Amino acid sequence: MFWKTKVKNQTGKAAEDLALTYLQSNGLKLCERNYACKTGELDLIMKDGDTLVFVEVRFRQSQNFGSAAESVDYRKQLRLNRTAEHYLQTFNLTDKQPCRFDIISIQPDANRGRNHQVDWIRNAFGP
Repeated sequence: MFWKTKVKNQTGKAAEDLALTYLQSNGLKLCERNYACKTGELDLIMKDGDTLVFVEVRFRQSQNFGSAAESVDYRKQLRLNRTAEHYLQTFNLTDKQPCRFDIISIQPDANRGRNHQVDWIRNAFGP
C-alpha cells in the first residue's frame, strides 16, 4: 500500500518546486512526487535517461547546525532505501531498473538576496 503526501510546510513545498524545476532544466523527467508508504517518503522520483533517480530535497535557512546535505544521516538513508525498495517492488521494477539516490541541497544565497543556492549531489549514497 502506498499513497501520495502533500507537503504542509510552504517552505518545504517551495524547496521541492525549486528542486523539480532545477532537475527538469537539467534534462530529468518527473515520474512521481511525494511517494509515501509505511517505511517513509520519497520527495521526487525522476528519470535520467534509463536511470530511475530517487531525490531527497533538503532546505536549510542557515548552516548553524550543518549543511542541508549533511542532514541526510545514516538512518535517513536507510529509510529512503527501504521506501525505494517498496516503490520498485510495487511497480514490479526490481532487477530491471538501474537506480541511484540524489540529494538536492538548497540554502539562501547570501550574495544574491532572495535567490537560493542549489547543490545537486548525484549518486549521494554510492561509491
